[in-house]
Amino acid sequence: MRNLSSHTKLYKQAQDILHLSRQIALYLTPDFVALESDGSENPHVYYTGDIIRHSNGLYPEILKAENQPFQEDRVKSANALSKLIQRLTFACERLEKSSSNGRDFIILLRKEIKKFRRLQRSWMTTL
Repeated sequence: MRNLSSHTKLYKQAQDILHLSRQIALYLTPDFVALESDGSENPHVYYTGDIIRHSNGLYPEILKAENQPFQEDRVKSANALSKLIQRLTFACERLEKSSSNGRDFIILLRKEIKKFRRLQRSWMTTL
């Protein structure tokens, strides 16, 4: 088992992203729950759930990678973390294209994701 305190910045950043994602989703959801003029659902409502789901997976995936006994398994978990970040970024891009007042908050989340990626790169070298 690895020393968890050595990567507290990465863990804190993952928690900050989750908290920010939840707040953004709460803010944006009322804009998207109303039906479109043709009676269909707004497709952007699903992306608010996606940012929460992908953000929620960051911290457990970091812990999983840290606690793997074999290098190959740690790398697989680190790659899974990278995929989560890619999906989160994609969901943010889709939400930025929406017609909502909360687009500025999505930009803030993307900045936090960039910080996380920088921390993740240095963390991956220590695996």
